[in-house]
Amino acid sequence: MTLSPLQRYQAQLNTPGFAADAAQAAAAKALETLYQQLKEGSASKGLYLWGDVGRGKTMLMDWFYDALPPAQTRRQHFHHFMKWLHQQLNLHSGQQEPLAAIASELSRSCKVLCFDEFFVSDIGDAMLIRRLFESLFAKGLVLVATSNVAIDNLFQQALQRERFLPGIALLKHHCQALHLEGGADHRLRHLSVIKTCFRPGEEDFTELFSRLEPRPQQRQHVQLCGRTLDAIKCGEQTVWMDFQVLCNGPRSALDYIDLASQFRQVLVTGVPLLGGRAHEWIKARGTEDGVVATETGERHIIYAEGDDPARRFISLVDELYDQGVALYLETQLPPAELYQGDTLNFEYRRTLSRLTEMQSAQYLENGLA
Repeated sequence: MTLSPLQRYQAQLNTPGFAADAAQAAAAKALETLYQQLKEGSASKGLYLWGDVGRGKTMLMDWFYDALPPAQTRRQHFHHFMKWLHQQLNLHSGQQEPLAAIASELSRSCKVLCFDEFFVSDIGDAMLIRRLFESLFAKGLVLVATSNVAIDNLFQQALQRERFLPGIALLKHHCQALHLEGGADHRLRHLSVIKTCFRPGEEDFTELFSRLEPRPQQRQHVQLCGRTLDAIKCGEQTVWMDFQVLCNGPRSALDYIDLASQFRQVLVTGVPLLGGRAHEWIKARGTEDGVVATETGERHIIYAEGDDPARRFISLVDELYDQGVALYLETQLPPAELYQGDTLNFEYRRTLSRLTEMQSAQYLENGLA
């Protein structure tokens, strides 16, 4: 028998180690209401669950997703959805309204779309999402999303944010926002620590690789999104790479999605201190920001040179975590002290929570099973 979201939450209260949480209970009730509305065919608004790291947003959304008929529901990490969307745009290239065509096809196969980790940082993606959801909402699609930020704060520090304001208004009109308040990081409760993050000299990574990989290969490279990158060692299930190769070049979340799909264990050595002191820069308008050219003039941006590899590292951890891949690191400082900057403090808090969970028996057993 399939349990509804509220039934799942109530059943979980009887599980040893599961703590009652008022914000989670409120979210479970809101998801239950939406679930019942969908069964009756009367749902008019989706849900946007947001809050700090480890508040149980993904768990709650997954209970909701599990209760619905698979034929009418789609659940994806936001980065994975954007990868799919770009692939669809390539397939529909040459059409006059490719996004409208994609929306029509998606709405025929999906009535409820569940997004995990909704976070927009690229102006090109922001504009695609806005235009796609204009079509999807018009066709009656219901969105359930999780995020670490309120709808009003999506794309908060990004350039050209005013271009996404209609997208924010669209989300607020079609989704009920629910804040999972509270300070408890439930992900970190009752973890049995297994050390997977080491300072230089604490662990012999050659021996570690040999223990993890029973079938090493001669090749010392990997293919990510059609590009060849150097690897220190590579096996069928394990790859060992240097941080500079993996995070200090033109990489994106798509590369890390590809990496996570190929390997069950990833070793990264040479991880430096991340970030740095942010400075205010003047950038001339008329130059390109992402994929959209701006108007003439000047604007001020806050930027630290070390933030680019930090963003890639955050994205790497996100994708490995999402696919249950084990991560072994050699870092200059413990993870809690690794990010030394200012501008990515919010994003790195989520990464730190995930790195802590990834150093546990529970994560390694569940992810690698």
